[in-house]
Amino acid sequence: MASLLLSNPVISSPFLGKHLSVNGSLRKSALCPLVFRSPRCAATDSTYGGNVPKYPRSNVWDPYKRLGITTDASEEEVWSSRNFLLDQYGAHERSAESIEAAFEKILMKSFQNRKKTKINLKTRLKKKVEESPPWIQNLLTFVELPEKIIILRRLFLFTFMAFWSVMNSAEGGPAFQVALSLFACIYFLNDKSKSIARASVIGFGSLVVGWICGSCVVPMIPAAILHPTWTLELLTSLVVYVFLFLGCTFLK
Repeated sequence: MASLLLSNPVISSPFLGKHLSVNGSLRKSALCPLVFRSPRCAATDSTYGGNVPKYPRSNVWDPYKRLGITTDASEEEVWSSRNFLLDQYGAHERSAESIEAAFEKILMKSFQNRKKTKINLKTRLKKKVEESPPWIQNLLTFVELPEKIIILRRLFLFTFMAFWSVMNSAEGGPAFQVALSLFACIYFLNDKSKSIARASVIGFGSLVVGWICGSCVVPMIPAAILHPTWTLELLTSLVVYVFLFLGCTFLK
């Protein structure tokens, strides 16, 4: 018996459920082999299993009803509903995809509505201009809208002139700053119209209109809210800068 065992020893492995012989041959054991489940399969079963809640409105066609909001909901309400539902049902893959799809549809529809609103506004304004009296149409022919960078540059220039005038209010009047602003206005107008006469007329006209409006408006401002060194001449010059900016930027 001992010699038989030594001639053909067998090693039993309870983990493999098989007998290993020395010569490398494998023999199946009568014991049932262990069944190992893949972690990936287990995770898939958990995702689509009963333990993970599924969103009950995943198949609803209307994206607003799918998210549980009204058609007039604000953008903040849309985001809030989406985040809340993902917190509740985000672990279920198909539910999360359905929620995200409804959210994207609502955002796209909102973008298209805003775009249509802008187009309709431009169309309405154009229609109002066409229906306006002839003298208004003639005035609008002298007005143009330049590029945004040009508006910002000229706004910066005249804002600097106003700041310079305020900072030197205790030393003297803003005559020098107003003169520089007038020359800058005429230069910009001449560069646009290629006519020094037209540019000079519009520039001096903006100066005169601004000075008259400033002389009428500034005395109405309560003196209690004004700085002691701010004179009537200084405040009027600030109004002039506004008219010079408008004249050289938006007039042809």
